[in-house]
Amino acid sequence: MMTKANSLVKTSFPSQFAVLLLASAIAVPAAVAQQSQPAAAPQSNPPAATAQQPSPTTPLPTADKEGFWGHMMPFARKKWIHKRIDPITDRVNELDEVNAQNSRDIKDVDARAQAGIRQAQSAADSANQTALAANSQAQNANGLAQGASSHVDRLNSTVNGLDQYHPIKDVDIPFRGGTPALSSAARDQLDTLASSLAGHQGYILEMEAHAPGAGAAGIQHSQRLAEAVERYLVTEHQIPVYRMHYVALGNAKVADSGDEDAKPVRTSSVHIRLMENSLAAQETTSPQGAVSSTGAERQ
Repeated sequence: MMTKANSLVKTSFPSQFAVLLLASAIAVPAAVAQQSQPAAAPQSNPPAATAQQPSPTTPLPTADKEGFWGHMMPFARKKWIHKRIDPITDRVNELDEVNAQNSRDIKDVDARAQAGIRQAQSAADSANQTALAANSQAQNANGLAQGASSHVDRLNSTVNGLDQYHPIKDVDIPFRGGTPALSSAARDQLDTLASSLAGHQGYILEMEAHAPGAGAAGIQHSQRLAEAVERYLVTEHQIPVYRMHYVALGNAKVADSGDEDAKPVRTSSVHIRLMENSLAAQETTSPQGAVSSTGAERQ
């Protein structure tokens, strides 16, 4: 009995496997056809829904051909995977493009900023050079102004000192007997005075002639005395005439310094006063050797 059953099982297994394969082959196409058919629209929809159909230019949606294994295992389909991955890929590509555009914009802004910085630096350098040149010109102008101010000060000192004379020495030349003839002693005094004036500039000789005569006679007589002194200095010592000035006072009373009462003139004489200009004193030494009638030298 066992052998018969085993032989029966062995003979029936191939037939059962074939039946299963046949049933699968019939069931799969039916399922595929059922899924591929569109669902029928419900009868309750209003007629207006039929108006919202795609325009002729709009492409019709195409049904995915899933196939047997795509229907049985949808997660293993390439199209299913691409449907999930493609939006992410597109978004990543869009972000890359945005980043690239931002990078280009940053480079452009940086280039313009660097160009602006270089231009501003160049303008600052040019302004600095202009300021340095202006400062140098201002310093030169200040130096010129100071030089001009010093020159003006010297000119003012020169102008102010043109008529500034101060006495150096006094000499009295006496005359005897009322005659205008010079004695040997008077000539020695004039020679000493003239020798001290050799090589000097900026001096004048003031002469006051006195005579005891009254009125016009005394004035004329004192004038002849002054002319005798002046003539001797011009002819014997070549003293320029423009450096000598005299006045004939006759018997006019002259008060000495410090005396309130004037003394009468009793003798004939010519009083010579050596005057020196303040500017000439800066360039040459003062005349020396002229002695007053009292023997004292006035400094």
